Amino acid sequence: MDNITFRYARKEDCGLILRFIKELAAYEKMSDEVVATKELLGEWIFDRQKAEVIFACENGKEIGFALFFHNFSTFLGRAGIYLEDLFILPEHRGKGYGKETLKRLAQIAVERDCGRLEWSCLDWNRPSIDFYLSLGSIPMEDWTTYRVAGDTLKRLAE
Repeated sequence: MDNITFRYARKEDCGLILRFIKELAAYEKMSDEVVATKELLGEWIFDRQKAEVIFACENGKEIGFALFFHNFSTFLGRAGIYLEDLFILPEHRGKGYGKETLKRLAQIAVERDCGRLEWSCLDWNRPSIDFYLSLGSIPMEDWTTYRVAGDTLKRLAE
């Protein structure tokens, strides 16, 4: 696939990252949950270095992104990569760019000697689930994700 390349995001890309996040949120019917700003993304991704972003580029133009960070497996005794977001613009889907993006993330994981690459997918998102299964990924059965956020997180911290 000659017309796709990847590049790491730079701080000046925060507006583009936010645009992709908002488009992903719209696709996932979660637009009202996006409170991120360019400034917050700049602080947390670039200043604090808590996540990384790669862009998928078609002929040099950004057509998608992946935001990821390191997690840690105590059972494996090593870090892994957790893919928080993967998004390809609708007009560029069906060209293999999602697969190439996951392939690039797998390469990064192998280069960094990580033990795994993992992500979550909404239960209703059958096209993505079928795509992930076609790559040989395995859904984690018997596991449920739990979350505390906002006021609940603050109360727990008291």
